[in-house]
Amino acid sequence: LGGLRGGRCIISCPQRGERFRQTKLAESNGLLELETLEKREQKSMKLLELVRDTIGLDNIPHRIEAYDISNTAGELPVASMTVFVDGKPAKKHYKKFKIKTAAGGDDYGAMNEVIGRRLERAKNGDESFLPLPDLMLIDGGKGQTHIAWQQVMDHGMIFPVLGMVKDDHHRTRALVTPEGREIGITATPQLFAFVGRIQEETHRFAIEFHRSSRSKTMRKSQLDGIEGLGPERRKK
Repeated sequence: LGGLRGGRCIISCPQRGERFRQTKLAESNGLLELETLEKREQKSMKLLELVRDTIGLDNIPHRIEAYDISNTAGELPVASMTVFVDGKPAKKHYKKFKIKTAAGGDDYGAMNEVIGRRLERAKNGDESFLPLPDLMLIDGGKGQTHIAWQQVMDHGMIFPVLGMVKDDHHRTRALVTPEGREIGITATPQLFAFVGRIQEETHRFAIEFHRSSRSKTMRKSQLDGIEGLGPERRKK
């Protein structure tokens, strides 16, 4: 403990008085927190079991990845990748992509590029793109879902890919397979809410990245590209 603290450490074990009451209170609080944590984890596992059973997966999807494309009238297309581990967002694993090859407004091409880049990085051993997901969710319908699934097949990988189909209120109403078969989720409130949270978080992350990219572009000037023109002259 002294080594961890970086200095002298004294441990005492009070047997009576105010300090004794404080230690008993701390012990009681610790046990209560542990019990709450265990209940929370059990709840998460039951939710993931529900996902597994509803979709018809072989295993519990401990790692779920979701993708969304964002642009403004085809300009500055970007994509987001969010990660949920055991039902909770793992923000340190989120990824942002600037679309490089797909033409503006081509969401199919953008999705094809993003999933291809993500899987290629994993195939080359990039640890920041590992492990592979137990379930991949695409913010889109059959078309984008099929494109993502085809990339998975082309890279020799095997894991389920489903699309998140939205209703008129921009809420995910169903999941769709690459073949176009819809899996209803609105009749199961827990699953409906969970998939909705994933879709909203992925969309939020994509929108924020797109706004940031657009803001940086708007601050640029045509004078920036003129060779030999320094900051002071540009300012004048």
